[in-house]
Amino acid sequence: MSMLTPPGMGGKYRITGDKYPRMRRPSGRRRIVLAAVTALAALGLIGWGTLQLIDVFTGGEASAAGAAKGAAKAGDCAGRPERKAAPPLPEPRRITVNVLNATPRGGLAKETADELKKRGFTIDKVANAPKAYDKKVKGPGLVLGPRSAADTALPVLAAQLAGAEQRTDARAGATVDLIIGDRFKALAGQRDAARALAALATSRTASSKPSSADGKHC
Repeated sequence: MSMLTPPGMGGKYRITGDKYPRMRRPSGRRRIVLAAVTALAALGLIGWGTLQLIDVFTGGEASAAGAAKGAAKAGDCAGRPERKAAPPLPEPRRITVNVLNATPRGGLAKETADELKKRGFTIDKVANAPKAYDKKVKGPGLVLGPRSAADTALPVLAAQLAGAEQRTDARAGATVDLIIGDRFKALAGQRDAARALAALATSRTASSKPSSADGKHC
């Protein structure tokens, strides 16, 4: 019996010979395979993330810009709000004016009404201003009328008095008021008034045309 044989054991359990059995470590092949798979997965994730970043900072941005540009070209006319042409300025003879004096100086309303009549305006009332405006108009005058006259009769009448304020109210009808204020001296000269009307007409025409940035007409 060999010295390596435990007491009481013999037969098939007996160890014979003079060599010790070698106890081998378990194979590391599985760990190597797992490490390789993990490394490949990590590299794949890194590569995918890199492609996403490149797409965001280059291709994605270019694609979005191209899509936006295409949409802008396709929707130039559909997306752009239409510019409404400004209504034509009425001739003075088509504007009916009440001339009202809000100052303590007498005779201003009649003198002003006579001058406006010479310039072609139709005169209705010539009187003192109502209590709501009497001695409360601090500037040269106030041109007052309905909302429908805001872009038509009011600016034409205001061109006759430099520094006149323009205001609308809820009145019915088309008649407008020229309320003479504390700083009133006289109506603008006819040449000055004509130049003011010409400048107004030019600005309205320019504002109704599309700018160069608008591109082609729809």
